[in-house]
Amino acid sequence: MVELTSSLTTLIAALDNKDVSARELLGMHLDRVDQLNGAVNAVVTLAPDRAEIEAADIDQARANGADLGRLAGVPITIKDALATEGIRSTGGAVELRDFVPDTDAVAVAKVRSEGAVVFGKTNVPRWSGDYQSYNEMFGTTNNPWDVERTPGGSSGGPAAAVAMGFTGFEIGTDIGGSVRLPSSHCGVYGHKPSFGVIPTHGYLDSVDYHRNVSDVNVFGPIARSIDDLDLLVDLLAGPNPDDAPGWRLELPPPRAVELADFRVAAWLDDSFCPVDDSVSAVLQHVVGALEDAGARIDHTARPELEPGSASVDGSNLIGAATDISDMQEGMSHLQWDVMNRQRGELRQRWSEFFGDIDVLLCPVSPVPAFQHVHSSQGSNWAHSVLSDFDDMPYRHMLRWNTLIGSAYLPATVPPVGRTAAGLPVGIQVVTPFLHDRTALAFARRITEVVGGYEVPPLAL
Repeated sequence: MVELTSSLTTLIAALDNKDVSARELLGMHLDRVDQLNGAVNAVVTLAPDRAEIEAADIDQARANGADLGRLAGVPITIKDALATEGIRSTGGAVELRDFVPDTDAVAVAKVRSEGAVVFGKTNVPRWSGDYQSYNEMFGTTNNPWDVERTPGGSSGGPAAAVAMGFTGFEIGTDIGGSVRLPSSHCGVYGHKPSFGVIPTHGYLDSVDYHRNVSDVNVFGPIARSIDDLDLLVDLLAGPNPDDAPGWRLELPPPRAVELADFRVAAWLDDSFCPVDDSVSAVLQHVVGALEDAGARIDHTARPELEPGSASVDGSNLIGAATDISDMQEGMSHLQWDVMNRQRGELRQRWSEFFGDIDVLLCPVSPVPAFQHVHSSQGSNWAHSVLSDFDDMPYRHMLRWNTLIGSAYLPATVPPVGRTAAGLPVGIQVVTPFLHDRTALAFARRITEVVGGYEVPPLAL
């Protein structure tokens, strides 16, 4: 019996071994969404008809002994911010309520070319611009561990769908933490690649569907195991189509393999963004467990930068890239260029830091999944506070994520434990630019020490 909360690699093995057919596996996923989606509202559009035809074709090809792609027959959902040919794709915005693209986003085309069967879309905030996942068309997505709390955003629908076993995997987007934070809040694995490693053509962040690459924004996989992330990064990584004639991507191997051979720094709290005790306890536990298992961890090493200023600069760059006006209003190109030069200096400070350090461990979020908050005054960024965490300003949720992401650094987020209240917590495994394989390798070591994905109560 195939468990839909198994890893992607387990599902692939079941298909390859003919323990289950592609049509059967698709039917199981559709049934699971029908039975369990109501409580979480992760899947907002279903397109089963073409999926059933594709699954049947894959079964026939497998029976005929044909060569198949690495994902052949795996049913998946796609974040509603990625253009998906033939399936309504809205970006969470009413302006695209009835938009059906005639081409796939490049990342979607890649997984489809490997045989993944797309059967639905998952919820996002409007234009993917929030740390929660709700919009006026599809309503609010809930956390699989506590429906009174958010799964995060903007990839909250995708992360909840992965946690619930609705999909073999998902492709999230991340400009300010939108892969990392939902992965942490839902207790699944996520990888935010180095900027430019995975093509982002086909991102729906405005009415004008375009091929441009937005500054800072990346696409990254969300899954239930580190093996899944390894597979998906290998499959998705490559040049953007415009660069493909002359560019090639060859990510370097991990800087180390064995736990004791990594040079690790732990930066688990800071006054620029204090971490709630409930999260701090989990992060301290995992670092202690790694040290007990033989890891060499420096608790004082820091990059030579002022994190509060660097994080604010990163938020402003993200605001300019996303046109979120209350984050950075009316920035001229000259102003952006000045900030981009400052970022260049910060990237140099990070590069120097990673001369002596292989891996930085730091928080994803200062709090675990928080209670739903929908501001009546407009943007959550400008007005909201987290009432369940001492009225922490909503904007503080950005700080650890923008510090890392705006410098283009990769970060893998494995689940590392749960708070006393039972809410999942992840940790950012940050490595030098383009050293994505080092982040993935160390996340594997973490999983061996403290475990990984657990099935949430709503999925049992």
